[in-house]
Amino acid sequence: MSQSLSQLYVHIIFHTKYNQPLIRPEVEKELYAYNGGIIKENASVPIKINGTEDHIHILATMSKNIALAKFVEEIKRNSSRWIKTKGEEYQHFAWQGGYAGYSVSQSVIERVKKYIENQKEHHKKVSFQEEYVQFLAEYKIDFDKNYLWT
Repeated sequence: MSQSLSQLYVHIIFHTKYNQPLIRPEVEKELYAYNGGIIKENASVPIKINGTEDHIHILATMSKNIALAKFVEEIKRNSSRWIKTKGEEYQHFAWQGGYAGYSVSQSVIERVKKYIENQKEHHKKVSFQEEYVQFLAEYKIDFDKNYLWT
């Protein structure tokens, strides 16, 4: 094959360090837009970005030319630097060290988009920690609870 082609949908989740509620309403939409710009700079396409005060969900098509770990690192590093410019209250902002990344079938893209759109409503019923563990179980990912939240 003379050409490399791909269509990789990924659902990425990561949270603020120590689950601190630092994604405040006054910067939330701008943060999501900024992350969309980072995604585009990495030859990828943001589809839906949303979250709550302590975590973020990203649905994107990912470039075939970047590894998931590098992709997430670029998003986290750049958005953390950016948010620190938004005022004194963000000077100590940091993302957690890890992330979750899941492949998404094209057949469920609309369902995942709606799920991400409804994060605030969803988290009135289910905590982020419960949600995260549910995802890990659903995708059959082995994990050590001692290291999930540090």
